[in-house]
Amino acid sequence: MPIDTPLLDNNDNSSSSVVDHEEDKPLKLVHKVGVESKKLWLIAAPAILTALSQFSIGALTQTFVGHVGELELAAFSVENSVIAGFAFGFLLGMGSALETLCGQAFGAGHIRLLGVYMQRSWIILLATALLMLPFYIWAPTLLKLVGQADDVADASGHFALLMIPQLFAYALNFPIQKFLQSQSKVFVMLWISVGVLVFHVIFSWLLILKLEWGLVGAAIALNSSWWLIVIGQLLYIFITKSDGAWNGFSWLAFADLFSFVKLSIASAVMLCLEFWYLMVLVLVAGHLRNPIVPLDAISICMNINGWDMMIALGFNTAISVRISNELGAGDFRAAKFSVIVVSLTSIFIGVVALVIVLTTRDYFPQLFTSSDDVAKQTTKLAALLGVTVLLNSLQPILSGVAVGAGWQSLVAYINLGCYYAVGLPAGILLGFTFGLGAEGIWSGLIGGIVMQTIILIIVTSVTNWKKEADEAESRVKKWGGTTSYEN
Repeated sequence: MPIDTPLLDNNDNSSSSVVDHEEDKPLKLVHKVGVESKKLWLIAAPAILTALSQFSIGALTQTFVGHVGELELAAFSVENSVIAGFAFGFLLGMGSALETLCGQAFGAGHIRLLGVYMQRSWIILLATALLMLPFYIWAPTLLKLVGQADDVADASGHFALLMIPQLFAYALNFPIQKFLQSQSKVFVMLWISVGVLVFHVIFSWLLILKLEWGLVGAAIALNSSWWLIVIGQLLYIFITKSDGAWNGFSWLAFADLFSFVKLSIASAVMLCLEFWYLMVLVLVAGHLRNPIVPLDAISICMNINGWDMMIALGFNTAISVRISNELGAGDFRAAKFSVIVVSLTSIFIGVVALVIVLTTRDYFPQLFTSSDDVAKQTTKLAALLGVTVLLNSLQPILSGVAVGAGWQSLVAYINLGCYYAVGLPAGILLGFTFGLGAEGIWSGLIGGIVMQTIILIIVTSVTNWKKEADEAESRVKKWGGTTSYEN
């Protein structure tokens, strides 16, 4: 017995230790989730507020214009969604190449590369903006070719000419944002954007409603506000040197431009296929009988959807920064865990957004229009808007993972197939062949988003994150991480 007793005691202690260890696992997991959530929210919260502020510059302008007249609202909506939407999507997509490159270089400790990357992106995006000028100059003809009503096309085209300065502000702004985001300097962008938004609201009210300048006043206010954002961010970078990430203009910005263009185009195609997808809803709805009312209703829903998208894009930014930084640092487990945490968080927010849209569908249209017909049509579309904002909670997050990991080309093919080979034809079939109008068009487009989201979930689930970390290291070296100017 004396021999057996200690043996029993040892077994008991061992068993107790195992039990304690098992009990600690949930606590450790909760702690890990809390730590990762804090990291994500420190980036996501200011990024969301920045995105909301910048989106609100256009959205609030649309609200003022909506009280001028139905034609003015339709013209603003078409220019903002189609012409400016085309430029915004393509230039933002090209600038998003910096999310991969700057994020991974920052994670790997190659800080001084970031300024060179930003300058390369400026060169490419400014050249692209010049190539986009014909879309602005000949906007009325192009809009009529795709079936827009003559009065809407002419008014939209005139407004597009006035908005050319915004095009070049986009070209400078997006590389600046990616440069700052990769260093988690999101609060700088937030304060600048909030300050400009306050100015913009007062200026827009004065020009559009008080002085009754209509679309001309809207153009002056929008152009001024976007250039103020660019100037404010540039002043911060030039004055502070961004902790060593900015070392002045360099001829190295002109090196490897062709390879940089290829990655930028891959990023642009991926993102544009997403941005243009719901833009197509506006174009296709223009072919409906008596299109002004459904166009106005859709534009109001797109406005609400855009505000919700800004929340998702904040998380898109956060997960892109987290993924690229962790892969650049070689910590593939942290990258994988970050994907899980941000996905669960964003889905919860999406459910809340869905509930808000459905419970306020009889009230929010009046904020955007004085027309009873437009308000009633908007209420009819609210259910589809609710489904869309729910999907927005996860789909942009998965796209952010793709950008952070450098999967732009793969996701471009996925988007092309799901959106334009399935969703768009389904929308046209439901809207016109089955006579469901705007509701049918939008329902078909939602089907494409559902398919794309499912495929991205599968791709993310089967990813070998250790391999992605190894590829990130190779990418940093390929783009100059071992060159002499890094030391």
